[in-house]
Amino acid sequence: MILPPWLRRAKSRIFRVPTLRSHSILNAHDFRLAADRERARAGRSGLPLSILAIALPPDHKSLRDFAFLSRLLSRRLRATDIAGYLSDGRAAVLLPDTPKAGAWKVASDLCDFFPVGSARPSCEVYVYPDESVSTRGEQESPVGQSKEEAGDSVEALFAQPTPMLKRAVDVVGAVVGLLMTAPLMLIVAALIKVTSRGPVFYSQLREGHGGRRFYIYKLRSMRVGAHQEQSALRGLSEQDGPAFKMRHDPRITWIGGYLRKTSLDELPQLWNVLVGEMSLVGPRPLPVEESLKCAPWQRRRLDVKPGLTCVWQVRGRSTVTFESWMRMDLEYLQRGSFSFDVKLLLSTIPSLLLKRGPR
Repeated sequence: MILPPWLRRAKSRIFRVPTLRSHSILNAHDFRLAADRERARAGRSGLPLSILAIALPPDHKSLRDFAFLSRLLSRRLRATDIAGYLSDGRAAVLLPDTPKAGAWKVASDLCDFFPVGSARPSCEVYVYPDESVSTRGEQESPVGQSKEEAGDSVEALFAQPTPMLKRAVDVVGAVVGLLMTAPLMLIVAALIKVTSRGPVFYSQLREGHGGRRFYIYKLRSMRVGAHQEQSALRGLSEQDGPAFKMRHDPRITWIGGYLRKTSLDELPQLWNVLVGEMSLVGPRPLPVEESLKCAPWQRRRLDVKPGLTCVWQVRGRSTVTFESWMRMDLEYLQRGSFSFDVKLLLSTIPSLLLKRGPR
């Protein structure tokens, strides 16, 4: 069906990011599927995948401007390159088997087509695997300080949006959970205060959705300064891989042992759920220093928001290898749905009562 000229003009004003199917630029959904596929291929081959994100100047976002950019892309890109849109409206190009320098060369070539003195596109390059991951440090801070977020990373680019229904359930569940457990937390807080020196709450910087860093909150179950003692106990960890788990950890206080066995120390994380840093169901967030040591394929767990409970929490906890743990997290990414979340939530209480593995 051919639209009349006035209707085509109205449509271009309403839809600010045109699909431009005639120029073979994928929409955001199809581009994400292609990006996931190329990321998996890069992870298996070991060759780099670069992603070039292109933002047109604010005053150059008409249908004609996008058509011009599309023609430039079709002229400059290889047959194996894939152009499309990101969810934030930027144009992007998948550049398989291309290092960062090669991606910047493409960006430079594209900008050269724009007249000197006129506004040019703003470009960013993301590379998978992210070579900067191993150089990012961790900072630990007491409760109340501002949170630190990682810079632009490939994890942020692949982060999946949280469905509205899931977020609604998170908010309702967190509010109800906080109201119901508030008296219990007050009692536990008093016991912590009278049985050991130090604050009631403990915060730790962890890596979450899209590599975003946030402070997770717990009722303190260890003596003050326990984190500094972890390196000396690393050889006694019962969990392989970068994670540290120890069944009879000497740093745990008397009341902390009961909190760990019942997972009551995790109750303040309902606040993390309420403010949107976590979800009720999702991969457990790792401390930053442990998360940064994960293999590239394991860091795909950052595609979704971390949670209070997950497949690993229900099936194995620390009785499984670290690689099996990571594969369970990726299983959640593949099977994630509202019904699967409900199933995991209903299975969490029995798993806690079985008390499998160190906590």
